[in-house]
Amino acid sequence: MSKHLFNKESKGSLRHKLETEVFKRITLSFYRYVIIESPDDFRNEVYEKFESLGILGRIYVAREGINAQISIPEQHFNAFKEYLQNSDKLCNMPLKIAVEDNGKSFIKLIVKVKNKVVADGLNDETFDVTNIGRHLSAKEFNEAMEDPNTIVVDMRNHYESEVGHFKDAVLPDTDTFRETLPVSIDMLQDKKDSKILLYCTGGIRCEKASAYFKHHGFKDVNQLLGGIIDYHRQIKAEGLESKFIGKNFVFDDRLGERITDDVIAHCHLCGSSCDNHINCANEDCHLLFIQCDACAEKLNGCCSESCREVIALPLETRKSLRKGKIKTDTLAVYRKSRRSNPI
Repeated sequence: MSKHLFNKESKGSLRHKLETEVFKRITLSFYRYVIIESPDDFRNEVYEKFESLGILGRIYVAREGINAQISIPEQHFNAFKEYLQNSDKLCNMPLKIAVEDNGKSFIKLIVKVKNKVVADGLNDETFDVTNIGRHLSAKEFNEAMEDPNTIVVDMRNHYESEVGHFKDAVLPDTDTFRETLPVSIDMLQDKKDSKILLYCTGGIRCEKASAYFKHHGFKDVNQLLGGIIDYHRQIKAEGLESKFIGKNFVFDDRLGERITDDVIAHCHLCGSSCDNHINCANEDCHLLFIQCDACAEKLNGCCSESCREVIALPLETRKSLRKGKIKTDTLAVYRKSRRSNPI
């Protein structure tokens, strides 16, 4: 493969380039389940085109389709849409524009070939993946929630729902979508005759989840069209009540976009009201967790005193420690992004 089909610049150089841009960017996401006969060739085509337009972001390509979160220079947005419309696999595809956008969501372009566009752990040969649930608009979703017998299920991970979710939703306590599917099915085994409303960030996880629910005998399965991102756009445009409270977690450098002013989470260190996710400043840890401003100042953006001490060491010392893969007792109490015993 041609070497120009991968980014070779350092993180520092890429960050500087992004920070000194004089134009605006549009952050958005899209996905489509469509058969791609040659994922490698399609990946290269997408990389070359997006690179030529100055697009940054993360795109996964698989035989089953494409899943993308990207930021586009505003001046190239029409060229980007024209490319999609001229592609038989990408034309007429809904685009989910970010709710909050500072243009700094991504620092480089990554296009990867994967076995699946979302790691769901399912064998697609064992059920009909096309037998999906009914798509509901924001208005229809809100109306369905008015029925007290309706069950709303969050198909995201616990660290996503921790900062924002629909009122009274079932929130599976899981770290990955692969875990969320079987856990949610088990939780609702006696609710197969109820109206089920599924939702996720942009809709892609619910495409597979709704078919999985129907395969397991749930009779009335529905999913939020366009996910939380498009829900927010619709309620603003139509003047509807937001039944989603808090922040919508996003998988880019923003780590969240605010939907309502409600702060429903707490700092994992001191327990104060806070819903700001960060990654530990110690890159050998890089733990995702929630930290308030006071704890961030006290620990220099680290998750623990141990990590704060590490980043204070000279660079050469840190490099030698890195070879031994630093492990601390502090990290053992974490589960993905949550401290089981706050300090």
